[in-house]
Amino acid sequence: MTDSSALDPEDRKIVTLARSARARNGVPEGAAVRDETGRTYVAGTVALDSLRLSALRTAVAMAVASGAKSLEAAAVVTEAGTAVEEDLAAVRDLGGPGTPVLVAGPDGTVRATVAAG
Repeated sequence: MTDSSALDPEDRKIVTLARSARARNGVPEGAAVRDETGRTYVAGTVALDSLRLSALRTAVAMAVASGAKSLEAAAVVTEAGTAVEEDLAAVRDLGGPGTPVLVAGPDGTVRATVAAG
């Protein structure tokens, strides 16, 4: 576990935003990504009859739709112990294999930081 107060302030911000999205929407996961300009994109799990997307893939899609060219970092708040490969692939597609993905529990404690690649 990582002490969230020891995180870079910008990384702490995306964890907080991801946690807020999860709580506000009552969804299983919340996520946030930061693009190359410092803009952030926040999302929750999408669970419609016709469309299912994880929070992290939704946040990456929002970044792409808004014109982001790359990602600096990503965060996901989840009950799961790590990010799934499909989520890491989406981050990798936009940010590259070295993009850090912070995986935090519902309390906001960062459990792991993994590279997208």
